[in-house]
Amino acid sequence: MTEEHGPVRISVGSVGIEVDDQGPASGEPLLLIMGLGMQLTGWPDALVQHLVSRGLRVIRIDNRDAGLSQSFDHHGVPNLLAATLRYALHLPVASPYKVRDMADDALGVLDALGIGRAHVCGASMGGMIAQHIAAAHADRVKSLTLMMTTTGARRLPQPRLEVRRALLSRPNGHGPEAVARHLQGVFELIGSPAYRDDPAHVYARLLTSVQRSYRPAGTARQLLAIAADGDRTPLLARINAPTHVIHGEADPLVPVAAGHDLARRIAGAHTDFIAGMGHDLPAALLQRFADGVAANASRG
Repeated sequence: MTEEHGPVRISVGSVGIEVDDQGPASGEPLLLIMGLGMQLTGWPDALVQHLVSRGLRVIRIDNRDAGLSQSFDHHGVPNLLAATLRYALHLPVASPYKVRDMADDALGVLDALGIGRAHVCGASMGGMIAQHIAAAHADRVKSLTLMMTTTGARRLPQPRLEVRRALLSRPNGHGPEAVARHLQGVFELIGSPAYRDDPAHVYARLLTSVQRSYRPAGTARQLLAIAADGDRTPLLARINAPTHVIHGEADPLVPVAAGHDLARRIAGAHTDFIAGMGHDLPAALLQRFADGVAANASRG
């Protein structure tokens, strides 16, 4: 029997984390961790239902400084230009919190829900958080799925110049509609060229997301955390959970070489490199994603 637990606010230490918990309470728990500036709603409801139908208890979270989780606005708006320069010069980048702090938030959610071990799936920055969880807390991770993410190693190809410019650009207006149109342009640039979702549907979904929460300063602080985290390659040898790497061959934000690098460095990793997929979760691929996550969970 499927139980809809729905949204709940969980306190992890002094940090409030918004959680959406769906599926059978007795099901295998699956923690979904979204990427930079994204909300838990970035995991499409259709994907959640595909996973729930496979008997998984699906737990989505808003990372700190995103969605309805706790804000860190008291740290102010970071100077991304200065941080970019320091990163380029191989100097330390200061950040209000670390990626491993976000990993601790996620583990705290599992603790609050009484879950000792879970399957973990992270996309983009969420995959970086997931790497920290699996490396530092191997006893908590039944299986690991890493989607369109990277170790952060400098040797790997970087985002295309036009993608970097788009990510740093601002909406042409201040209302929710202007912001949604701006985000739609960014997603069209980084999305899957072979799997284009209906533009009207994409706009409607983005408008709903913006109306739920829009926190660009939080996104900037998360970006600092990524820059400060550096190269996670040394962590990978400590990952022993069954691992599945999903990556688009047409990803302009995190080029597919990053996915190949992860697969080479994590013992026994399975892979799904998808032609024509960019840096998004298109509707046409949701069942494929769910199949991959569920099959990897069965290995765990």
